[in-house]
Amino acid sequence: MLKTVREATYELLRSVGLTTVFGNPGSNELPFLNGFPADFRYILGLHEGVVVGMADGYAQATGNASLVNLHSAAGTGNGMGALANAWNSHTPIIVTAGQQTRAMIGAEPLLANVDAAMLPRPLVKWSYEPASASEVPHAFSRAFHIAELPAKGPVYLSIPYNDWEQPAGPFSDAVSMRKVEAAGMPDEHRLTALLDRIASARNPVIVLGPDVDAARANSYAVTLAEKIAAPVWVAPSAPRCPFPTTHRNFRGLLPAGIASISRLLSEHDLILVFGAPVFRYHQYDPGAWLPEGASLISVTCDALEAARAPMGDAIVGDVGGVLKRLSERVVARARASIEALPRPERAPLSDGALLPEAVFDILDDLAPENAIYLNESTSTTAALWERLRMRQPGSYYFAAAGGLGFAMPASVGVQLAEPERRVIAIIGDGSANYGIQALWTAAQYKIPTIFIIMKNGTYGALRWFAGVLKVENVPGLDVPDIDFQALATGYGVKAHRARNAEEFKHALTEALSSDTSILIEVLTKHGG
Repeated sequence: MLKTVREATYELLRSVGLTTVFGNPGSNELPFLNGFPADFRYILGLHEGVVVGMADGYAQATGNASLVNLHSAAGTGNGMGALANAWNSHTPIIVTAGQQTRAMIGAEPLLANVDAAMLPRPLVKWSYEPASASEVPHAFSRAFHIAELPAKGPVYLSIPYNDWEQPAGPFSDAVSMRKVEAAGMPDEHRLTALLDRIASARNPVIVLGPDVDAARANSYAVTLAEKIAAPVWVAPSAPRCPFPTTHRNFRGLLPAGIASISRLLSEHDLILVFGAPVFRYHQYDPGAWLPEGASLISVTCDALEAARAPMGDAIVGDVGGVLKRLSERVVARARASIEALPRPERAPLSDGALLPEAVFDILDDLAPENAIYLNESTSTTAALWERLRMRQPGSYYFAAAGGLGFAMPASVGVQLAEPERRVIAIIGDGSANYGIQALWTAAQYKIPTIFIIMKNGTYGALRWFAGVLKVENVPGLDVPDIDFQALATGYGVKAHRARNAEEFKHALTEALSSDTSILIEVLTKHGG
């Protein structure tokens, strides 16, 4: 007898290691979950944006695709903001959504996903609804391989709910045994030409992006920087930390403005960009795209990023592989090594609310060296990069598209994937409300994430941007009177309120020694 579509699909998912399902089910999804296999686990989130965020963090931390199960069009819509982050961070997520039974789709009944394949675009690499039930396993196979191939990214499948009991197609066994691999190394001619340009440069600089960290190519970047005595910047708004912030060559996080970047790189004649868009600007800061007399070469896994860059040459290929080859073959320069930047002075403490810089000083003192930080306190990002010493790969995650609601759920996913490391989510009190439901999942599944809420009662990043845009008397910038301690307790997470440095140190010490999730609401000052 032929397998059912459900049996064949679970067999395929098992063969590629997709045995964790992140979801928030509705009626259309119940037939897929019928008889859920004992060797699979289902991680429930209370909102679809949280579900996609958890899957995003989990996939980034494991380096492998994750599987999401959402509810039709409404559930997909709720998860779209989180999909924007996954798209921009090259996260391989297979998003499935239930569809009404095929017999009624044309009549557009309640919970029908009208024009299902169009709905999530352009935030997915591929979107599809199988033409017949027997095609479903093959569609899952295609989705997995497309998500995993460079540049990695999310994909979307809409599955009518009556398909799962139908017989699978004749190729269902064959798709479970396939391997699809990318071989993206440049040929010897291109590699030699790149080495020649590096050798002839008077004063090269390196800019690194998230795909370096995703490929765990950080050590190759260190070797290359040391050999050519190049300062290293991290690309603007980077969602990962690709270079140890304690290294003497490290110079910091580039700002997200055209003229600002050119000013900082003005002394360099060759700008080498690895694993990052060129560049992800934010505020409009007009000026020269490149410093006068400088050239730029980027190495990226993403052909779209290469094509849309406004300047420089680009090589589309294996970012980690190219860095490895360059670090092995580049000729070391004889000039003196770069001096490390001085550590910032410790922020002053008071008896009351803390400066954000003081929060980071205390975190850096007490957290283990291999701690993982997720940042959604956007107004304090610069201070975070200056003060937190991030030494190991996979130590930092940020919303790649700037979409709020990423860090709280993603931290739960990262902690699931990295149980031996402490995961600390640093969240603004405005941002926290976009993913607060993640607390319930952390409590229910006993995931020991530490949530730190930076409470200053305002949207700090918006206040900064109001100054950039020279706008005044803007409403809706304050969020007073939110009791995060009470919210956390309601979701089942132990919580503390820290009103000064000593209370924060005490709460953080307890959280770091605990094996359960804990939230710390720490009172902070504006504009620190």
